[in-house]
Amino acid sequence: MKSIEETILDSSPNVHWDDVKGLADVKTVLKETIIMPTMRPDIFRGLLAPSKGILLYGPPGNGKTMLAKAIATECQSTFFNCSASTLTSKWMGEGEKLMKALFAMANAKAPAVIFIDEIDSIMGARGGQEHEASRRLKTEFLVQFDGVNSAQEEKRILVLAATNRPQDLDEAALRRMTRRIYMPLPDGEARKAFI
Repeated sequence: MKSIEETILDSSPNVHWDDVKGLADVKTVLKETIIMPTMRPDIFRGLLAPSKGILLYGPPGNGKTMLAKAIATECQSTFFNCSASTLTSKWMGEGEKLMKALFAMANAKAPAVIFIDEIDSIMGARGGQEHEASRRLKTEFLVQFDGVNSAQEEKRILVLAATNRPQDLDEAALRRMTRRIYMPLPDGEARKAFI
């Protein structure tokens, strides 16, 4: 628990929508998918319940991490910024413990946004050549993610994942990311903002 708190917990990322230039269509979709249900949870129930897993995919360097931080700020949620290096270990069984501790801490600090950057590095397609520890880490992620979906509605935990190689993701993980949002290259207006 302590290693997760030290390496990936960010209680206030302090990034707002205006800090992310361009991506107007993506921001609109994210506001409708995530922000509005947090503001009016009484309306978004049953079939209208918000997605617990969202995949942001597209070319590298387009602001996927910045958007994840903006979502956490706008939802006033605890932000967990994860990567493959923080969720894996050389010790046998330690990766699964880290994954379980991550979801337990997110549950304790809900509302929370768990952001897994480059998810394809830990959730690649399963096959005969992969190591047993990798397979067990994937299984633990899927089990914990299913626990998020079955948790009480008032415990708002969102799993955001980013990748630039969605075709390499494991099918089971891809099925759990019910909302997939493409992040296009910046348009002319967004490029002018950087000049």
